Amino acid sequence: MKRYIQIAAMTVLIATAAFAGVGVSSPTAGMTAASPVHVVASATMSNPVVAIQVYVDNKLAEQKNAAAFNDDVAMADGTHVILVQSWDNKGNYAKSGNISIHVSGSNGGGGDLTPPSNATHYVNIDQMSGWQNCGACAGPGGNGANVPYSQTQNVSSPSMDGKASQFWIGGKTPFADALWWKELGGNPNASHFIYDLYFYYTNAKAPQALEFDSNQSVGGRRYIFGTECNIAINQWDVWDTSNANWIHTGIGCSAPPTYNWNHLVWEFERVNGQTHFISVTLNGKTSYVNRYGGSKSSGVSALNVAFQMDETRQATNYSVWLDKVSLTAW
Repeated sequence: MKRYIQIAAMTVLIATAAFAGVGVSSPTAGMTAASPVHVVASATMSNPVVAIQVYVDNKLAEQKNAAAFNDDVAMADGTHVILVQSWDNKGNYAKSGNISIHVSGSNGGGGDLTPPSNATHYVNIDQMSGWQNCGACAGPGGNGANVPYSQTQNVSSPSMDGKASQFWIGGKTPFADALWWKELGGNPNASHFIYDLYFYYTNAKAPQALEFDSNQSVGGRRYIFGTECNIAINQWDVWDTSNANWIHTGIGCSAPPTYNWNHLVWEFERVNGQTHFISVTLNGKTSYVNRYGGSKSSGVSALNVAFQMDETRQATNYSVWLDKVSLTAW
C-alpha cells in the first residue's frame, strides 16, 4: 500500500509493502513428538484471514476458519513434513516454511481398550437376520441417488468361517452410495466399544471410500462413531456429529490389499457428550487417532453397527465381503 505525507510544501511518497506471513511456534523443526502432535500457528495478512490449514506430507490434515490454529493433529509413526497455510478474503495465501519432525508413539488419550468380564459381545453380526439398508439416505444430506445394491448372507466363498456376507453396489451414477446397518438393541450403560471385522474385495480402483460405523442413542443424544477409509485421498476420516462433516485424521488409508482378508479394529468411547475415536488397527498396524466429535438430539435408545460403500466418479460396480463382524460394548 502507499502513504502520502505532507511535509511543509513538499509531498513525500512512502511505499510500504503489505505484510503477510504464517508463524508456527509448535512443533519445531527436528523435534520428536508423540501423536497427536500439538500444532500452534497464527497468520497475519493485509486482508482479513478466513482460513488456516495444516498440511502433513503435502496432504491437508486440518483446517480452521480462523487466523490461528491451536489443536492436536494425529500422525502415524515416522518422519513427517508439516506446512501451515493461510488464506484471506481476497483469495491471497501465505505459507510457513516446511517443518520436519519425527513422530513416535502416543501421548495419551487412546490405546488398547481392555473389555471387562461383564462386557457384552455381539458376535457374527454379519450372519444375523434383520439387516436394514438404504441407497438414497446414504448420500449427501440423506438425499442421494437411487442405485441398485444388495446383500447376500451366508456366502461360503470368499469366507473365513463359511458364512460371509456379500455387499454389492451397482448402477451408473457417479459417487453413488449404499448403506446397511444392523440394530443390536439398546444398551444404554455401554460407553466403550470395539468394532472388529474382516473385509475382502477385488477391485482397488472401484471404491471412493469404505465406511465402518457404530451408532448409539442414549440419554436423548445420538452418537455416531462414523469412520471411513477415504481411498480417494489416502487417509482415515472420522465423523463429527455436531457439525455434520468429516474430520481428516492424517492417518493413511490407501486402498487395502485386494483378494485378501483385511482385519479392521476400531476403538471408540462416549465421553462428556462426545464421541471419542481412540485408535484404528488395520492388518495389525495400530494408529492412535484421539479425535473427538459431538452428538445430536435423539429420542430413541439404540445401538447398531453399519457398513457403507461409496462409488467413484466412474461408478464401477463392485462387491465387498464382511466376515466375523463383532462389537464389544461395556
